[in-house]
Amino acid sequence: MAVKTIVVSAVNIRRGGTLKILRDCLSYLSTMATDSNFRIVAIVHNKELVKFDGIEYIEMPAIIKNWGKRLWCEYVTMHKISKELFPVDLWLSLHDTTPRVLARKQAMYCQTSFPFLKLRWRDIIFDYKIVLFGLFTYFAYRINIYRNNHIIVQADWLKQKFSRMLNVDPEVFIVAPPQESDKIWPEKKMDKDTYDFLYVSIADCHKNIEEICRAAEILEKEVGKDKFNVYLTIDGTENRYSRWIYRTWGHVDSIRFLGYLTRQEVDDHYANAECVIFPSRIETWGLPISEFRSTRKPMLLANLPYAHEASIGCDKVAFFNPEDPDELAGLMKQLLMNDESSLHPVVGHSQCNDTKVYGWDELFECLLK
Repeated sequence: MAVKTIVVSAVNIRRGGTLKILRDCLSYLSTMATDSNFRIVAIVHNKELVKFDGIEYIEMPAIIKNWGKRLWCEYVTMHKISKELFPVDLWLSLHDTTPRVLARKQAMYCQTSFPFLKLRWRDIIFDYKIVLFGLFTYFAYRINIYRNNHIIVQADWLKQKFSRMLNVDPEVFIVAPPQESDKIWPEKKMDKDTYDFLYVSIADCHKNIEEICRAAEILEKEVGKDKFNVYLTIDGTENRYSRWIYRTWGHVDSIRFLGYLTRQEVDDHYANAECVIFPSRIETWGLPISEFRSTRKPMLLANLPYAHEASIGCDKVAFFNPEDPDELAGLMKQLLMNDESSLHPVVGHSQCNDTKVYGWDELFECLLK
């Protein structure tokens, strides 16, 4: 049997949720690499971030310096590499572009929802790169888009949005939701004096951290500062946005700035928190929603498509306008008063899709058909 070559290109991925997806992808492919019928090649920023047995690595650390280098890499360098590796059975681009390559099958994984972000003027002030990236991906997605046999997204709502934006047949899309956690959580502690809210996020302006801070400030005036805590996973030093958050609301006693947390520390805070709040203005999925689901504890979520889809199957959810801190403060106050009447199970269903897969094994089985 001829050896099948799979190439994964991800030269721009080095942190956050996109790095987790790259690691999970290569972790699975390393199991395929033990089969002598497969050759796995990964083109990455730094192999030490994603090193797994059985995979051949091509490192390109300089590509992140500017978009000119990135575009040259995608449409010139990748073509040369594909000729050197030829024949390539599957070329999977994990970062929102369709490189010009020679491959029997080609697929792209859409990892950003920024083209659908409703921009604010202060986004430009806090992080103009996010604004420019949203505009860049809006146009970059279109380049070579019809070369793809499949386009992978995490959610049905993204499939519908991208299908319309790119004028691509919905049948081309594969919906691959993040895998659910099967973690068993300890019983809730009953001797706590405070009600703990938690928001797990990085310090990017679209995360809408200020919404929680405003709500905490409102709630303190109504119930006092000793009744609850709001834990944030920033420390106020990460960037211009987080410095503004800390400077503006650092005096609010109920807000606790935790800074970066390890995976174990995140799980510890999930276990101790009474409620997760997720007010982000845009997400491809909203991973903390999935991670917290198995605790069966309350969640207050932005009333946006990603949150509705990610929370399907959750027991206790209330949705709020992500631009209305008074509404959020009201929901928080109800929970403080042991009133869960605003919480409901999310029993809706995602749209029927014959190409929905669960797990990397199902995804690559579909890609390699």
